[in-house]
Amino acid sequence: MKTELCLSSLKKKPTPFGGDFDPEGQKKELAELEEQTSQPNFWNDKQKSDAVFARINAIKSIINPFEKLINDIAETYDLIELYEEEDDNNPQYQQEIDQRILQLQEEFKPLKLQTLLNGKYDQGDMFLTIHAGAGGTEACDWTSMLMRMYLRWCERHKYKTEILDMLEDEGGYKSVTIQVSGPYAFGYLKGEAGVHRLVRISPFDSNARRHTSFSSVYASPVVDDTIDIDIKPEDIRIDTYRAGGAGGQHVNKTDSAVRITHYPTGIVVQCQNERSQQMNKDTCFKMLRSRLYDYYSAKLAEQHAAEAIEKKDISWGSQIRSYVFQPYTMVKDNRTGVQTGNIQAVMDGDLDDFIEAFLRWNQEK
Repeated sequence: MKTELCLSSLKKKPTPFGGDFDPEGQKKELAELEEQTSQPNFWNDKQKSDAVFARINAIKSIINPFEKLINDIAETYDLIELYEEEDDNNPQYQQEIDQRILQLQEEFKPLKLQTLLNGKYDQGDMFLTIHAGAGGTEACDWTSMLMRMYLRWCERHKYKTEILDMLEDEGGYKSVTIQVSGPYAFGYLKGEAGVHRLVRISPFDSNARRHTSFSSVYASPVVDDTIDIDIKPEDIRIDTYRAGGAGGQHVNKTDSAVRITHYPTGIVVQCQNERSQQMNKDTCFKMLRSRLYDYYSAKLAEQHAAEAIEKKDISWGSQIRSYVFQPYTMVKDNRTGVQTGNIQAVMDGDLDDFIEAFLRWNQEK
């Protein structure tokens, strides 16, 4: 049987994890963090205590499955030794061992994949922003389809999502910003950044012609407040306006929505989801810090082409992935070459093959 966890490799290497996966180091960090929670002044700073608990949960999300896998491997050893002692070639025994190996392989794959998530902010939360590009109403509809796709992926993987801002337009959305919270959210979704191209027969065209639409996806980490991002008051403009859409009794009655423009970089962030102007302002500053961190990091890495993220127009020739509904069905990633004909599954959030392929491709660059 050809599996990643064949019996011979298991016997030689009972902990088959390479790369930057360091369970002992993570256990040590976990112990240090749990020690912090017992300090008398730990709860005085809610933001810091929340960050500590988020990190504790992130480490446990790795350590617990890892320890379960090691225990399952040990049980498989015992089963093999038992059958070898009986010296019985019963096909039922062999079938049970084969099933256990397949189960171990399924447990192993996600943990192995996480060894590729070794970036500084890969383990944390992230902001995902989708902008409609060339294509007018078609592109706005495409943006709403992409939003649904990512929300479904997050739902599959039990990530918490919150829509921070949504700019509606005829047929869909001009832009949407989503905060995705959970272990390795940024690490998994960072590869989705880029231009996404849609080819289909337009539901808005009475002549049923094929149309091509584009939307861009922007991914940035939620930056911890300990990161030194200097935002000078003279470098920003804060605008308030009335929120639109669903949101409760305060919507359209007060200027609770907030937009912040950062003059030196041209970055604009906005939030209308929270109930008060102050809460929206706090969220905006959090988003701005994240975007500025990503912006300045890219600037520093410009001399390293393999590490920099190239900024491209939201139009022809710049897409990272194409989604074709007609005349055939196919989703193809232009970077990794991974493709599938089951486009409906992809639009329902089945992105794991594309995400895994990108992480491996990015590691090999």
